[in-house]
Amino acid sequence: MSESQKSYDVAVIGGGPGGYTAAIRAAQLGLSTVCVERDKLGGICLNWGCIPSKALLSTAALYQEMVDAKKWGLSASEVGVDWPKVIKRSRQVAGRLEKGVGSLFKKYGVTHIGGTARIERPGRIEVGGETIEARHIIVATGARPRPLPGADFDGERILSSREAMVLAEQPKRILIVGAGAIGCEFAYFFNALGTEVTLVEMADRIVPVEDAEISDGLEKSFRRQGIVVRTQSVVEEVQVTERGITARVRPRDGEVEPSTVEADHVLVAIGVQGNTEELGLAEAGVELSRGWIQVDPDLRTSTPGIYAIGDVAGPPWLAHKASWEGIHCVERIAGHRGKPVAYDNIPGCTYCEPQVASVGLTEAAARELGRELKIGRLPFIAHGKSLASGHTEGFTKVILDAETGELLGCHMLGHGVTDLIAEPTLARSLEATEAEILATSHPHPTLSEVIHEAVGQAFGEGVNL
Repeated sequence: MSESQKSYDVAVIGGGPGGYTAAIRAAQLGLSTVCVERDKLGGICLNWGCIPSKALLSTAALYQEMVDAKKWGLSASEVGVDWPKVIKRSRQVAGRLEKGVGSLFKKYGVTHIGGTARIERPGRIEVGGETIEARHIIVATGARPRPLPGADFDGERILSSREAMVLAEQPKRILIVGAGAIGCEFAYFFNALGTEVTLVEMADRIVPVEDAEISDGLEKSFRRQGIVVRTQSVVEEVQVTERGITARVRPRDGEVEPSTVEADHVLVAIGVQGNTEELGLAEAGVELSRGWIQVDPDLRTSTPGIYAIGDVAGPPWLAHKASWEGIHCVERIAGHRGKPVAYDNIPGCTYCEPQVASVGLTEAAARELGRELKIGRLPFIAHGKSLASGHTEGFTKVILDAETGELLGCHMLGHGVTDLIAEPTLARSLEATEAEILATSHPHPTLSEVIHEAVGQAFGEGVNL
């Protein structure tokens, strides 16, 4: 082997939440590991997605509370927005965590190589003219925003989420296409800080993957906040002008003439596509379907020795799903049983205000299975801690099997619910029934009580509503 060649047990292509987690876990298991990342460690999630966007959303929520100081019995004057500092803070948060990943690599002995990797053949990749041999290759290259047909991203007027979070100036008006998690988070952020927002969604309702009651509640909240919401609508044309953009929006069905929406920018959040190009996947015999790498339950591709995890391996496109896959993948490589990924028990979160969090079956999905259901709800306005903290919007909804008491799903809309969803997720992992949940003491007063009380309402044992 020449000096330009190196050999490892595991080579991970991509340093996002799936890739860096897989690399660290592989090293912990005694496998010599290299991680190749063409940009910054942490990937899109840490640098341009999950983390900096939550920093922006936290700023928006704090600003709203400061503006509404009177309801708390407080006085606040000259509350304003320093846009450059808002953006700067979010970048600082991301930068600090990116350095943290590098420190973890050093701690656990993971080799980090900056560059773009290509698979030459199973067991060998090339990075910047250097050959790296590895018994196992894990592809964790993630995904990127999908553009609106006929309106490619230009980074100035037609934006992806990446450009939207580093705008030099706060827009006066913005059009957001797509009302999934990303679209709704940005709609809340911009609106909270004073930007006029129009949110367009092709489906019948916003956050369409959620339970219908959650979608309805969030849409009503957005309308109260001043966001213009247009569901069952399609953006059929976007034109860039000297001052911004002009878009033609028409109803999805029917023959109604399209209307015109003018804005400073259009943010496109209609989905993602896998980063599979120029990796050498076809030459290596790796099977793809509709742009996503096909894998088995142990994340193995159609080519022995090559694996895929995270967004590039298909939905759900969530950072915690990618990390879970990364851990399971390398534990199987190391000969351990691993922690199989329970795809039916991966929670989803949307961090607007009110927040959305859910896990398991929606009511419609549970009824399609023919299950006899017990459904419990608790509005936050009937909950002590929520009243005390001033966050009474929203509710908790639990869906349980009427005969066995199995927790089939939990859906929440309200302040702080993204931190609460771990409890019903754990309950489902442990196959807990209503009996175990009701027999578990929940501290008072805390937000966690809403889960206990909602389950009690489902079985006629609730005492606070």
